[in-house]
Amino acid sequence: MKRLAALLLALLAARGVAATAYVSDELVLGVYAEENNQGQRLATLHSGTSLETLAQSGDFTQVRLSDGTTGWVKTAFLTSMEPAVVRVKHLEEELDRIRATTPALAEAAARSEVERLKQELAAQQNELAEARSGATSPAVPAQPAPGPLAAIQTPGTLWQVIAGIALLIGLACGFWLGYATLARRVRHKFGGIKVY
Repeated sequence: MKRLAALLLALLAARGVAATAYVSDELVLGVYAEENNQGQRLATLHSGTSLETLAQSGDFTQVRLSDGTTGWVKTAFLTSMEPAVVRVKHLEEELDRIRATTPALAEAAARSEVERLKQELAAQQNELAEARSGATSPAVPAQPAPGPLAAIQTPGTLWQVIAGIALLIGLACGFWLGYATLARRVRHKFGGIKVY
C-alpha cells in the first residue's frame, strides 16, 4: 500500500502538478532543509497535517506547508488518503452540530404535536356536545369511537405525556452533559488527543 502511495506521489510529481498529501497516523514528522534528514529542521508536523507535494527524490519528498515553508520529509510517512485523525475530527464536529439542534427540534415538534392533539380534542368534544343536544330520546349517549385521542381524554394523561416528554429531554441533556464532561477529561488527561 505504501509503495502504491509512493508511486502515485511520484507520478504526480513527475507531471509537475502539486497534489495534496497528509501526514500519516505517526505521532510527529520533521521537515528538513535537505533531503537526507541531516540539515536544519524547519518544522515539526503532527498527524493529519495537510501539505503540498512538489517533488520526490529517492525516499524523500519535497513539500510545501500551509505557511509557504518548503522542505523535505520521508515519503514513507505521507499518504494521499485523509487519515483517521482528520476524518474523526470532521465526524465529531458534525455530531456536535447535530446534537446542538436536536433538543430544540424535539421540543418544537412536541409542542406542535400537543397543540394538534388539543385541537382534535376540542373538535371531538364539540361533536359530542352537538350529538347530545340533538338527541330526542333519553337513550344512552353515543360513545365516541376510540381513536388517537382516547388516551388523552382522561384528565391526568395529558400531564403524563408532558412529563414523559420533559423526562426524555432531561435524559438527552444529561447524556450530552456526561459525554461533554468525559470528553473534556480525556482531552485534559491525554493532552488534547481524543482516544475513544
